[in-house]
Amino acid sequence: MKASLFDKKKRRILVNILAYVVLIIACFIVLLPFTLVVSTSFNGNAGNQTTFHFIPEMFSIDAYVTILSNKRVWLGLVNTLIIVMPVMFVGVFISSLAAFAFAKFEFKGKNIIFSLLLGSMMLPGVITMTPAFVLYDAIGWKDTWLPLMIPGLFGTASCIFFMRNYLSKVPNALIDAGKMAGLSNFGIFVKIVVPIIKPALVAQVILWFFAGYNDYFGPMLYLSTETNFNLQLILKNIVSQYEGQPAVMMSSCIVSLVPALIIYAIAQKQLINGISMQGVRK
Repeated sequence: MKASLFDKKKRRILVNILAYVVLIIACFIVLLPFTLVVSTSFNGNAGNQTTFHFIPEMFSIDAYVTILSNKRVWLGLVNTLIIVMPVMFVGVFISSLAAFAFAKFEFKGKNIIFSLLLGSMMLPGVITMTPAFVLYDAIGWKDTWLPLMIPGLFGTASCIFFMRNYLSKVPNALIDAGKMAGLSNFGIFVKIVVPIIKPALVAQVILWFFAGYNDYFGPMLYLSTETNFNLQLILKNIVSQYEGQPAVMMSSCIVSLVPALIIYAIAQKQLINGISMQGVRK
């Protein structure tokens, strides 16, 4: 009996060791490209070389000075925030309001409308790309931020789907209590529901920020004047300008990552709780 228990414990230890070895190898594979990018960005002796080094041959921050002293980078960052900030807050609020209706109210055609929303999630974005471009060009929105902002203000099907599942966990007794207190449906949502689903709202806001901040294709499609470019397009032009200087090219990648990493570090707990749906208990 004791030998059997010992064998089980030994097998468990071996399995754990094997799991850690696999995870370490996976982490190494994932972090290797990022390590090379960071190392190259600080390499003052990069020149036109194509050989990467884990440790810079000559440590220097000249590449970062070159990037950060470029006024176009700051212009791109400001443009990105102007484009993304209103959309992520308003879009998440509208999506959550629609999800609240789908989760807690009965109305004619509810299931059909929700099924159509789910069906729209299955359509590749390239299907609507050409009609959208033709429409926005016809109404004079080309080379403006409007095509990147206005559609998102009305929410997205994926956000509605996520928030509906989250809102279904909110006890109906709270909704009934709000009605007894004389609150309207909108008042119930704002005063009772929003504080409860705060983790999910924060998670969606962060995800919307990442999506808008990293968007490259949309601005490339609709914007043609550099003063309107977002950060990603600005950095693309800068990288093209310094194509023969790997340190500058890699430092631009790091600079573009910093704002997203800061926001993730600040709101990491809320993001994890919101995605895992731990913020609501029935």
